[in-house]
Amino acid sequence: MIRSRAVSPVEVAEAHLKRIEELNPSLNAIVTIPDDVIDRARDAEDAIVRGGEVGPLHGLPITIKDTIETKGLRTTSGSRLRRDYVPDRDATVVARLKAAGAIVLGKTNVPEMAIPYETDNPVFNRTNNPKDLSMTPGGSSGGEAAAIAAYMSPAGVGSDLSGSIRVPAHFCGIAGLKPTTGVIPIDGHIPEVIGPMALGACVGPMARSVDDLALLYRVMTAQTKSDREHDDRRGAVVFYVHDGVAPVTEETEAAVRTAVEKLVDAGYDVREERPPAVAEGQRLWVELFSRVSAEQLRDFYRGREDEAGPLVASIIRRNAENSSFADKVENAERLAKAVVERERLRETLLLWMKNTPLIIAPVGSVPAFPHGAKRVEVRGESISIFRAFSYSQTFNAFGLPACSVPVSRSAEGLPIGVQVIGRPFAEEEVLAAAKIIETAT
Repeated sequence: MIRSRAVSPVEVAEAHLKRIEELNPSLNAIVTIPDDVIDRARDAEDAIVRGGEVGPLHGLPITIKDTIETKGLRTTSGSRLRRDYVPDRDATVVARLKAAGAIVLGKTNVPEMAIPYETDNPVFNRTNNPKDLSMTPGGSSGGEAAAIAAYMSPAGVGSDLSGSIRVPAHFCGIAGLKPTTGVIPIDGHIPEVIGPMALGACVGPMARSVDDLALLYRVMTAQTKSDREHDDRRGAVVFYVHDGVAPVTEETEAAVRTAVEKLVDAGYDVREERPPAVAEGQRLWVELFSRVSAEQLRDFYRGREDEAGPLVASIIRRNAENSSFADKVENAERLAKAVVERERLRETLLLWMKNTPLIIAPVGSVPAFPHGAKRVEVRGESISIFRAFSYSQTFNAFGLPACSVPVSRSAEGLPIGVQVIGRPFAEEEVLAAAKIIETAT
């Protein structure tokens, strides 16, 4: 519409700012708005009037998760230590979006230091799910998902180490892509992605449609149109509704089976089978990332532990109790063993995926849960929130691309998404299947 001059960038920006003014007080999804949104929209409008060459996102307002650095715009990571921190540079992913013509509309709320799965922190407090204010929008990209679902933002950027793009997308009824680990630079993210974290953490697009994910993904990876060509043949697909770790609700299972039916209708060869190594994914995630993450938090807050919020403070305390020299040696040995096992299991899975390139799975056991919940009830079994999202964690452990696409709703009206998982660097194949599911449902 902007390109055809059916609407001006200024009108688009003003419409979203008005929507934010109306809804953000009840949702608390957007926590910082730049002073120059309208000025940048006017500049974008002038460029169109002059007839100059414009980028693929020209004049499009977008939001950025508050863990990702934006030049001249406060970036807090939900931590009191960074309450007033203003970066002097853009993260690479933000710079690429700006270079394509996007306008940063705002920063979106996160859990403190991106510890999932509920968006709440001591700087800005909690974010509410636009589908039901008593429910969480998920985490850690919960503010981003809520803003997009409520039409306060057209699209934006999240990050994902344990489902932090896919879980909020699933909870809020939007689409989210966790790309192959490393395919998009993740500099300028706090917590920093260093050491073993680089095996599983990534940044990726979030939007209301799969087409929009594809557009943002292309910009984020600095691709050209020709780079997006992929094989349109309908390949083999496997689906599963139990990963050997956590049960899922009947409605979640039904959503997976609905998605699978649509792929069968589209010509895919589908069978039900749990892929190899999947049952070990969550355990591997814990061994690879949990201790390293806790140590990183301890170092970040060292000397200022009293400024940590309740969840981060408890993690720091637990880590301090296991910080003797002997503990550190033992942890290093465990980590080395986990890295070796990860490579072995990943190779097994990738060899299997040579003949079965796509996997359909739940995003998690349940739809959005109430604020503050520690456990959820699934088919008569009480399970921890963390265990409930083993389905997402597994594909961080193995570094595979995965897209969450909305399929159905629970009896309470809460969205239910389904994951489409592919081989490394096969994002276009993943998005193509997700598009078929989205269109059909």
